[in-house]
Amino acid sequence: MDFTIDKYRELLQTLKKHKHFNIRHDVDLRPDYSLRIAQVEAAMGLHTTYYFRTVPESYDEKIIQQIVSLGHTAGYHYESLTTCNGDMEAAYEDFCHNLEKLREIVPITTACAHGSPKSRWNSQGIWNHYDIHALGIDYEPMLDTDFNTTLYLTDTGRRWDGYRVSVRDKVPGHQERWEKEGLVFHNTDDIIHAINDINHPIHHYNLLINTHPQRWMPMGTGWIKEALLQNAKNIIKRIIVSTR
Repeated sequence: MDFTIDKYRELLQTLKKHKHFNIRHDVDLRPDYSLRIAQVEAAMGLHTTYYFRTVPESYDEKIIQQIVSLGHTAGYHYESLTTCNGDMEAAYEDFCHNLEKLREIVPITTACAHGSPKSRWNSQGIWNHYDIHALGIDYEPMLDTDFNTTLYLTDTGRRWDGYRVSVRDKVPGHQERWEKEGLVFHNTDDIIHAINDINHPIHHYNLLINTHPQRWMPMGTGWIKEALLQNAKNIIKRIIVSTR
């Protein structure tokens, strides 16, 4: 069964066979689920990055500190242009304020934008007017990754080919090239099988893996609820994408 803790462990074990990979997590909801994933990774000797929003459903100071204490890195999952209704100056000030709020708890040198699919604004647009690196941010994954050499895989939509119904969690321009090269995966087993095949084109790339930890849980009523909810969200996303 996909999107279970056991399947995630299997994915991690397989990723160890790949030449180079990085894992980031978007903590959109349920930070307690992120802690559980962080504990699994730490037990396997892996250290990853967790991006926290500064809204109640994501922000939990104790959990952020616990995750960092396990050897992981914390980052800021910003959505300032959305929360400031497109006001660029206010969005920049909001970003700076929330960044400092997080830095009072743990070191923060990385940030990435929350997709906010229902919003008309892409918060990455802030950096068309300001310099994110001047704020002590060394790495913004979607701005600073060389996607000519790195393949981006995200579980958006609770599937690994969810970029097709995603508003922003994708890499335009590169996504089409990856499709032509056969680098399209629907479920986690597809990725596992590809890595286990030494001749698969996935081995031509470094990997940047993005997960949403609230999706990965033991099989049960919570798993079923998440699956049904995400299927409904995907229908809405498909409508939004088709009208843009």
